[in-house]
Amino acid sequence: MAVKRVGSVLRVKPEHFEEYKRLHAAVWPGVLAQIQKANMRNYSIFEKDGYLFSYYEYVGTDFDGDMARIGEDEETRRWWAVVGPMQDPLATRKDGEWWAEMEEVFHFDGE
Repeated sequence: MAVKRVGSVLRVKPEHFEEYKRLHAAVWPGVLAQIQKANMRNYSIFEKDGYLFSYYEYVGTDFDGDMARIGEDEETRRWWAVVGPMQDPLATRKDGEWWAEMEEVFHFDGE
């Protein structure tokens, strides 16, 4: 099975960081279900100095379709309406991106 590793970044507004953490300590079950159905695994979000780094592994065969289906989910869109205003996307992101996708420059699968 091929795995696509995805890293992306944006900022969190400092005045919202504690609330953002609180929300992510109890992500809505429907949102988690959509992530699972979209073939995303090992999803993590890290923070440093106001930057959020997101990492997940995609194990499906239709990345664009799976991502589109997440965006069509009503509960996920409600979640985004709550957390979106807490985020500050990078000006350098590509058209159509909210989280700016990062280039993978190194990977090692050690056993």
